[in-house]
Amino acid sequence: MQPVFTLPSFAKINWSLRVLAKRDDGFHELCTVFQTVSLHDTMCFAESNTLELTCDDPNVPTDDRNLINKAARALQKMTGTNRGAAIRLEKRIPSPGGLGGGSSNAAVTLIGLKRLWQLEVSDRDLHTIAAEIGSDVPFFLSGGTAVGTGRGEIVEPIADTTAQAMLIVTPNVKVVTRDAFAGITVPSLTPGAQKRNLTVCRKEAESFDLSHSVLINDFEASLFFAYPEIKRVKDTLLKLGAVKAAMSGSGASVFAVFDKQETRQAALKALDHESTWRKFVVATISRDQYREALMC
Repeated sequence: MQPVFTLPSFAKINWSLRVLAKRDDGFHELCTVFQTVSLHDTMCFAESNTLELTCDDPNVPTDDRNLINKAARALQKMTGTNRGAAIRLEKRIPSPGGLGGGSSNAAVTLIGLKRLWQLEVSDRDLHTIAAEIGSDVPFFLSGGTAVGTGRGEIVEPIADTTAQAMLIVTPNVKVVTRDAFAGITVPSLTPGAQKRNLTVCRKEAESFDLSHSVLINDFEASLFFAYPEIKRVKDTLLKLGAVKAAMSGSGASVFAVFDKQETRQAALKALDHESTWRKFVVATISRDQYREALMC
Protein backbone atom coordinates (compact mmCIF):
# COMPACT_ATOMS: atom_id res chain seq x y z
CA MET A 1 0.00 0.00 0.00
CA GLN A 2 1.37 3.39 -0.99
CA PRO A 3 0.59 5.62 1.99
CA VAL A 4 -0.67 9.16 1.65
CA PHE A 5 1.12 9.91 4.93
CA THR A 6 2.53 8.12 7.96
CA LEU A 7 2.34 9.06 11.62
CA PRO A 8 4.17 7.72 14.69
CA SER A 9 2.04 6.17 17.43
CA PHE A 10 4.07 6.68 20.60
CA ALA A 11 4.08 4.52 23.73
CA LYS A 12 3.58 5.85 27.25
CA ILE A 13 4.85 5.05 30.68
CA ASN A 14 3.32 5.95 34.04
CA TRP A 15 5.69 7.87 36.29
CA SER A 16 3.21 7.09 39.04
CA LEU A 17 -0.02 5.11 39.18
CA ARG A 18 -2.27 5.14 42.22
CA VAL A 19 -5.50 3.16 42.51
CA LEU A 20 -7.57 5.16 45.00
CA ALA A 21 -10.97 3.50 45.22
CA LYS A 22 -13.58 1.34 43.54
CA ARG A 23 -16.24 3.48 41.86
CA ASP A 24 -19.97 2.95 41.71
CA ASP A 25 -19.75 2.32 37.94
CA GLY A 26 -17.43 -0.66 38.49
CA PHE A 27 -14.28 1.16 37.41
CA HIS A 28 -11.49 2.31 39.73
CA GLU A 29 -10.62 5.89 40.62
CA LEU A 30 -7.07 6.46 39.39
CA CYS A 31 -4.47 9.16 39.76
CA THR A 32 -1.53 8.80 37.41
CA VAL A 33 1.25 10.77 35.76
CA PHE A 34 1.46 9.85 32.07
CA GLN A 35 4.54 10.32 29.91
CA THR A 36 5.03 9.73 26.18
CA VAL A 37 8.30 8.06 25.17
CA SER A 38 10.09 7.60 21.86
CA LEU A 39 9.17 3.93 21.33
CA HIS A 40 6.47 3.94 18.68
CA ASP A 41 4.41 2.04 16.16
CA THR A 42 4.02 3.51 12.67
CA MET A 43 0.60 4.09 11.09
CA CYS A 44 0.11 4.65 7.36
CA PHE A 45 -3.09 6.31 6.08
CA ALA A 46 -4.39 6.20 2.51
CA GLU A 47 -7.68 6.84 0.74
CA SER A 48 -9.99 3.86 0.20
CA ASN A 49 -13.64 3.18 -0.49
CA THR A 50 -13.94 1.09 2.66
CA LEU A 51 -12.31 0.87 6.07
CA GLU A 52 -9.36 -1.53 5.80
CA LEU A 53 -6.81 -2.34 8.49
CA THR A 54 -3.67 -4.41 7.93
CA CYS A 55 -0.80 -5.11 10.30
CA ASP A 56 2.69 -6.56 9.95
CA ASP A 57 2.21 -8.53 13.20
CA PRO A 58 -0.05 -11.56 12.62
CA ASN A 59 -0.85 -11.69 16.34
CA VAL A 60 -2.61 -8.33 16.22
CA PRO A 61 -6.31 -8.60 15.29
CA THR A 62 -7.43 -6.45 12.39
CA ASP A 63 -11.17 -6.88 12.91
CA ASP A 64 -13.43 -4.87 15.24
CA ARG A 65 -11.52 -6.10 18.30
CA ASN A 66 -8.83 -3.60 17.33
CA LEU A 67 -9.29 -0.10 18.78
CA ILE A 68 -8.20 1.38 15.44
CA ASN A 69 -11.41 0.14 13.82
CA LYS A 70 -13.49 1.24 16.81
CA ALA A 71 -12.00 4.73 16.60
CA ALA A 72 -12.57 4.97 12.85
CA ARG A 73 -16.21 3.88 13.10
CA ALA A 74 -16.86 6.21 16.02
CA LEU A 75 -15.44 9.14 14.03
CA GLN A 76 -17.58 8.18 11.01
CA LYS A 77 -20.67 8.07 13.23
CA MET A 78 -20.02 11.41 14.94
CA THR A 79 -19.30 13.27 11.68
CA GLY A 80 -21.74 11.46 9.43
CA THR A 81 -19.07 10.69 6.84
CA ASN A 82 -19.09 7.46 4.86
CA ARG A 83 -15.54 7.84 3.58
CA GLY A 84 -13.14 4.96 3.94
CA ALA A 85 -9.45 4.56 4.64
CA ALA A 86 -6.71 1.99 4.24
CA ILE A 87 -4.70 1.93 7.46
CA ARG A 88 -1.47 -0.01 7.77
CA LEU A 89 -0.11 -0.62 11.28
CA GLU A 90 3.57 -1.44 11.74
CA LYS A 91 3.71 -2.78 15.29
CA ARG A 92 6.68 -2.31 17.60
CA ILE A 93 5.13 -1.53 21.01
CA PRO A 94 4.67 -4.77 22.98
CA SER A 95 1.01 -5.66 23.44
CA PRO A 96 -0.06 -6.23 26.09
CA GLY A 97 2.71 -4.51 27.99
CA GLY A 98 1.35 -1.59 30.01
CA LEU A 99 2.66 0.87 27.42
CA GLY A 100 -0.67 1.99 25.96
CA GLY A 101 0.00 0.77 22.42
CA GLY A 102 -3.62 0.06 21.53
CA SER A 103 -4.82 3.33 23.08
CA SER A 104 -2.13 5.26 21.23
CA ASN A 105 -3.14 3.59 17.95
CA ALA A 106 -6.77 4.63 18.55
CA ALA A 107 -5.88 8.25 19.26
CA VAL A 108 -3.57 8.49 16.23
CA THR A 109 -6.37 6.99 14.14
CA LEU A 110 -8.62 9.91 15.16
CA ILE A 111 -5.86 12.42 14.40
CA GLY A 112 -4.94 10.76 11.10
CA LEU A 113 -8.48 10.33 9.81
CA LYS A 114 -9.41 13.89 10.75
CA ARG A 115 -6.60 14.95 8.44
CA LEU A 116 -7.24 12.35 5.71
CA TRP A 117 -10.96 13.10 5.59
CA GLN A 118 -10.44 16.87 6.09
CA LEU A 119 -12.96 16.98 8.91
CA GLU A 120 -13.92 19.99 10.99
CA VAL A 121 -13.92 18.25 14.36
CA SER A 122 -13.26 20.08 17.62
CA ASP A 123 -10.72 18.91 20.17
CA ARG A 124 -13.62 18.43 22.60
CA ASP A 125 -15.42 16.10 20.19
CA LEU A 126 -12.24 14.08 19.61
CA HIS A 127 -11.79 13.81 23.38
CA THR A 128 -15.38 12.58 23.75
CA ILE A 129 -14.80 9.83 21.19
CA ALA A 130 -11.44 8.96 22.73
CA ALA A 131 -12.89 8.59 26.25
CA GLU A 132 -15.58 6.24 24.96
CA ILE A 133 -12.98 4.00 23.29
CA GLY A 134 -10.68 3.57 26.29
CA SER A 135 -9.40 5.20 29.47
CA ASP A 136 -5.89 6.00 28.17
CA VAL A 137 -6.93 7.15 24.70
CA PRO A 138 -7.59 10.86 25.54
CA PHE A 139 -4.03 11.29 26.83
CA PHE A 140 -2.64 10.33 23.43
CA LEU A 141 -4.41 13.24 21.75
CA SER A 142 -1.81 15.58 23.26
CA GLY A 143 1.04 13.53 24.79
CA GLY A 144 3.90 14.91 26.85
CA THR A 145 3.59 14.78 30.64
CA ALA A 146 0.09 14.89 32.11
CA VAL A 147 -1.95 13.97 35.15
CA GLY A 148 -4.74 11.46 34.53
CA THR A 149 -7.68 11.10 36.91
CA GLY A 150 -11.09 9.44 36.85
CA ARG A 151 -10.55 6.22 34.91
CA GLY A 152 -7.51 7.99 33.46
CA GLU A 153 -9.59 9.78 30.84
CA ILE A 154 -9.52 13.20 32.60
CA VAL A 155 -6.21 14.62 31.39
CA GLU A 156 -4.46 17.74 32.70
CA PRO A 157 -1.12 18.70 31.09
CA ILE A 158 1.69 19.55 33.52
CA ALA A 159 5.28 20.71 33.04
CA ASP A 160 7.14 18.28 30.80
CA THR A 161 9.52 15.84 32.46
CA THR A 162 12.73 15.13 30.53
CA ALA A 163 14.81 11.95 30.69
CA GLN A 164 17.17 11.04 27.86
CA ALA A 165 18.86 7.85 29.15
CA MET A 166 16.08 5.31 29.58
CA LEU A 167 15.39 1.64 28.95
CA ILE A 168 12.10 -0.22 28.69
CA VAL A 169 12.24 -3.97 29.25
CA THR A 170 9.26 -6.22 28.56
CA PRO A 171 9.52 -9.82 29.81
CA ASN A 172 7.61 -12.63 28.14
CA VAL A 173 4.68 -12.25 30.54
CA LYS A 174 1.12 -11.40 29.55
CA VAL A 175 -0.84 -9.59 32.25
CA VAL A 176 -4.59 -9.15 31.70
CA THR A 177 -5.57 -5.67 32.94
CA ARG A 178 -8.79 -7.00 34.45
CA ASP A 179 -6.80 -9.52 36.49
CA ALA A 180 -4.39 -6.80 37.60
CA PHE A 181 -7.25 -4.76 39.06
CA ALA A 182 -8.70 -7.89 40.68
CA GLY A 183 -5.44 -8.33 42.59
CA ILE A 184 -5.67 -4.91 44.23
CA THR A 185 -7.51 -4.38 47.49
CA VAL A 186 -8.89 -0.87 47.72
CA PRO A 187 -11.00 0.53 50.55
CA SER A 188 -14.70 1.29 50.16
CA LEU A 189 -14.54 5.02 50.72
CA THR A 190 -17.29 7.54 51.27
CA PRO A 191 -17.60 10.09 48.44
CA GLY A 192 -16.07 12.70 50.75
CA ALA A 193 -13.03 10.59 51.63
CA GLN A 194 -12.60 9.60 48.00
CA LYS A 195 -12.61 13.25 46.97
CA ARG A 196 -10.08 14.18 49.67
CA ASN A 197 -7.73 11.37 48.63
CA LEU A 198 -8.00 12.41 44.99
CA THR A 199 -7.25 16.04 45.86
CA VAL A 200 -4.09 15.06 47.74
CA CYS A 201 -2.96 12.68 45.00
CA ARG A 202 -3.60 15.23 42.25
CA LYS A 203 -1.55 17.88 44.07
CA GLU A 204 1.34 15.43 44.42
CA ALA A 205 1.05 14.48 40.74
CA GLU A 206 0.94 18.09 39.56
CA SER A 207 4.22 18.79 41.37
CA PHE A 208 5.91 15.65 40.01
CA ASP A 209 9.69 16.02 39.84
CA LEU A 210 11.72 13.08 38.52
CA SER A 211 14.76 13.91 40.64
CA HIS A 212 12.81 13.98 43.93
CA SER A 213 9.49 12.18 43.51
CA VAL A 214 9.19 8.49 44.38
CA LEU A 215 7.91 6.31 41.53
CA ILE A 216 4.88 4.41 42.85
CA ASN A 217 2.77 1.90 40.95
CA ASP A 218 0.04 0.34 43.09
CA PHE A 219 -0.09 -2.70 40.80
CA GLU A 220 3.47 -3.75 41.58
CA ALA A 221 2.90 -5.55 44.89
CA SER A 222 0.25 -7.99 43.66
CA LEU A 223 1.73 -8.47 40.19
CA PHE A 224 5.26 -9.02 41.46
CA PHE A 225 3.84 -11.81 43.62
CA ALA A 226 1.82 -13.31 40.74
CA TYR A 227 4.56 -12.79 38.13
CA PRO A 228 8.02 -12.94 39.78
CA GLU A 229 9.68 -12.38 36.39
CA ILE A 230 8.44 -8.77 36.35
CA LYS A 231 10.03 -8.15 39.75
CA ARG A 232 13.23 -9.74 38.49
CA VAL A 233 13.30 -7.25 35.61
CA LYS A 234 12.98 -4.28 37.98
CA ASP A 235 15.53 -5.63 40.44
CA THR A 236 17.99 -6.36 37.61
CA LEU A 237 17.70 -2.85 36.17
CA LEU A 238 18.35 -1.28 39.56
CA LYS A 239 21.38 -3.54 40.08
CA LEU A 240 22.69 -2.46 36.68
CA GLY A 241 22.76 1.19 37.72
CA ALA A 242 19.28 2.60 37.10
CA VAL A 243 18.59 5.52 39.43
CA LYS A 244 14.87 4.81 39.23
CA ALA A 245 12.76 1.96 37.86
CA ALA A 246 9.08 1.07 37.96
CA MET A 247 6.51 -1.05 36.20
CA SER A 248 4.40 0.81 33.64
CA GLY A 249 0.62 0.61 33.78
CA SER A 250 -0.65 -2.86 34.61
CA GLY A 251 2.56 -4.47 33.30
CA ALA A 252 4.51 -6.32 32.32
CA SER A 253 6.91 -3.66 30.97
CA VAL A 254 9.38 -2.02 33.34
CA PHE A 255 11.08 1.28 32.58
CA ALA A 256 14.36 2.50 34.03
CA VAL A 257 16.02 5.91 34.18
CA PHE A 258 19.82 6.16 34.14
CA ASP A 259 21.99 9.12 35.08
CA LYS A 260 23.95 9.00 31.82
CA GLN A 261 23.99 7.33 28.41
CA GLU A 262 27.11 5.28 29.19
CA THR A 263 25.48 3.61 32.19
CA ARG A 264 22.43 2.79 30.12
CA GLN A 265 24.53 1.29 27.34
CA ALA A 266 26.44 -0.86 29.84
CA ALA A 267 23.14 -2.06 31.31
CA LEU A 268 21.79 -2.87 27.87
CA LYS A 269 24.91 -4.88 27.08
CA ALA A 270 24.59 -6.75 30.38
CA LEU A 271 21.07 -7.80 29.39
CA ASP A 272 22.22 -9.55 26.21
CA HIS A 273 21.80 -12.98 27.79
CA GLU A 274 18.14 -12.32 28.68
CA SER A 275 16.81 -13.70 25.43
CA THR A 276 13.12 -13.63 26.42
CA TRP A 277 13.16 -9.96 27.43
CA ARG A 278 12.43 -7.31 24.80
CA LYS A 279 14.61 -4.22 25.34
CA PHE A 280 14.05 -0.72 24.02
CA VAL A 281 16.32 2.32 24.24
CA VAL A 282 14.00 5.30 24.75
CA ALA A 283 13.77 8.94 25.81
CA THR A 284 10.86 11.10 26.85
CA ILE A 285 8.79 12.89 24.21
CA SER A 286 7.60 16.36 25.24
CA ARG A 287 4.18 17.77 24.40
CA ASP A 288 5.67 20.06 21.73
CA GLN A 289 7.67 17.19 20.19
CA TYR A 290 4.52 15.05 20.20
CA ARG A 291 2.39 17.66 18.46
CA GLU A 292 5.09 18.35 15.91
CA ALA A 293 5.46 14.65 15.10
CA LEU A 294 1.71 14.25 14.66
CA MET A 295 1.18 17.66 13.05
CA CYS A 296 -1.73 18.37 15.38
